[in-house]
Amino acid sequence: MKTLMTATAVSALMCSAAFAEDIKLGVIYGFTGPIESLTGPMAAGAELAMKEVTDSGMLLDGSTVTSVRADSTCIDSAAATAAAERLVTSDKVNAIVGADCSGVTGAVLQNVARANGIVMISPSATSPALSTAEDDGLFFRTSPSDAREGQVMTDILMEEGIKSVALTYTNNDYGKGLADAFISSFEAAGGSITVNISHEDGKADYSSEVGTLASAGGDILVVAGYLDQGGRGIIEGSLDSGAWDRFVLPGGMIGDNILTIGDGLNGSFGQIAGTDGAGMQTFSAMATEAGFDGTSPYTPESYDAAALIMFAMQAAGSSASADIKDHIFDVANAPGEQIFPGELAKGLQILKDGGEIDYVGASSVEMIGNGESAGNYRQVLVKDGKFETVQYR
Repeated sequence: MKTLMTATAVSALMCSAAFAEDIKLGVIYGFTGPIESLTGPMAAGAELAMKEVTDSGMLLDGSTVTSVRADSTCIDSAAATAAAERLVTSDKVNAIVGADCSGVTGAVLQNVARANGIVMISPSATSPALSTAEDDGLFFRTSPSDAREGQVMTDILMEEGIKSVALTYTNNDYGKGLADAFISSFEAAGGSITVNISHEDGKADYSSEVGTLASAGGDILVVAGYLDQGGRGIIEGSLDSGAWDRFVLPGGMIGDNILTIGDGLNGSFGQIAGTDGAGMQTFSAMATEAGFDGTSPYTPESYDAAALIMFAMQAAGSSASADIKDHIFDVANAPGEQIFPGELAKGLQILKDGGEIDYVGASSVEMIGNGESAGNYRQVLVKDGKFETVQYR
């Protein structure tokens, strides 16, 4: 009997080992480009989820999960497409966490993901156009659409008593989409846009754009750009010339690097995807222990994007994108037991046992519509050279 039990145990172990895989997840972010100061913590967040799952030994009979990074550049669609192609064809990734910026995300979706049937979950691509993009059921995001941010930004301005603004946006899918969403909401609320102009990233001088914005006037300047590129240049030019001394900062402009502009930024305010839920507090502590800032923009959403992919694999009993795409909503929403950061092993066990989970995660995930987050926002104010949270919306 003892011999029989030992043989059975060995057989079970061999069976388990036969199905264990080295699963690869692509992480394609702009490690160079206009948001490079944000992407280090973002990638670390996604990889923390992968490590947590690998260490648990609970995914698909003990499979491991490895991150393969690639540079989207944030702004160069051709470079992002080539990088994503390498992830799929050379590195053989099972799914992709990313991309990050909206334009390159759309390019990767259409040119790589759809062509190869690869699931993508972006933590930060917020263009409203992605809500209706043809995606063959492969694209999801843990950040809310800019259609929602446009309304939140309008609400904040109206509460501040600001009815007239000048607006500049980075000339790409993200900037144009956010600008259009904001204009629609702001004008519907009775606000006035004195001027609406685009700006190009990578210029050495923005005095012409600043001059146009200053001539039009307004109570405040809305800068829908990138904190490491043109948006920063617009603000620095405005402060140097005295054209503007207060700014509205949407999501692409929020990050510690923008604070190096100095005291001239005090009094400016804005909003970025964020929540103060229990999951966020736990994730922040986990990130600190792992050596990175879990409160950095889109870092919680990155952890959640990776976690959702792995939970969908467990629910499908497969690591193939063709199998997991139909399970993202199932693991992200009720019914089921709520799962928070640090509880990925628990969620995997429930799914293995045939149960259901409702993944709340770090960013209070709730999937709506065409696979995007319903969205929560953190309203911030620059005070004494730091971002202070005013409230959550």
